[in-house]
Amino acid sequence: MTLEHYPVMTENEILKIAEKAFKKWDINYASIIHRVGKLFPKDKIVYVGVSSKHRQNAFNACNFIMDYLKSNATFWKLEELEGEKKWVIQDKKEIKALKKWI
Repeated sequence: MTLEHYPVMTENEILKIAEKAFKKWDINYASIIHRVGKLFPKDKIVYVGVSSKHRQNAFNACNFIMDYLKSNATFWKLEELEGEKKWVIQDKKEIKALKKWI
């Protein structure tokens, strides 16, 4: 798979997602790393780390960030299977996952 993005656009969207998490929960710090470029099966793609005085705030913020990264961050995924390439279309379950945060 190849992940493509426009750096400024993607970084701004990730910052917006993090800002929402900081407003929603009492968290101290959030680290978000998302890889781009050519990736292979079993490669690590995303890392989200959140610290807080209370673990539930950190867990909730982390889940929120992951759900929003999956559906709102501006990445384009190109899958390559047996010489065939196709763009990945957003799954309805990813959009549905956001409803629990509204």
